[in-house]
Amino acid sequence: MSNETIAKRYADALFQLGQEKSLLEALTQELKVVKKAFQDNKDLYTFLMHPRISNAKKQQFLQDVFQQAHKEVVNILNLLVQRHRIDLLPAIIDHFIRLVNDAKGIAAATVYSVRALSEEECRELESSFAKRFDKQAIELTNIVDPSLIGGMKIRVGNTIYDGSVSGKLKRIERNIVTANK
Repeated sequence: MSNETIAKRYADALFQLGQEKSLLEALTQELKVVKKAFQDNKDLYTFLMHPRISNAKKQQFLQDVFQQAHKEVVNILNLLVQRHRIDLLPAIIDHFIRLVNDAKGIAAATVYSVRALSEEECRELESSFAKRFDKQAIELTNIVDPSLIGGMKIRVGNTIYDGSVSGKLKRIERNIVTANK
């Protein structure tokens, strides 16, 4: 079984648990904090995956570090340590957040632009694409990409809208090349 499939199963189980206990929002926020903690400190993975450190010490460490976290968050971390699957944590969290967003009618989108977009521009894009995709809302992430030259490129799920100058130049180039064949 692939790691992606295993991560989805853990996320599905956590999602069901969160739904049953009405904790989806709290779990989402805490899992984002946990993910950031692991991203910011790569030594956490090294420690938790080390074969010579006992699971009891690892679990005590998690209990101490995430003592303010919800019991379910600490439990999933302990389970992943016991089963030697802590390396799946980012994929589990990403899938869990996708499940929560789907349940709430929220889609995630990434906007690539030459400059950082203002809050007003982000709100307008979120509103426009929420209607287009028939979603309650769109969660936008803005990534600055100077190689676009101008305009923007928007990715929602597997759909990409390319309104960038570099994208238009590439399309023009393709048309010229195919016309000259």
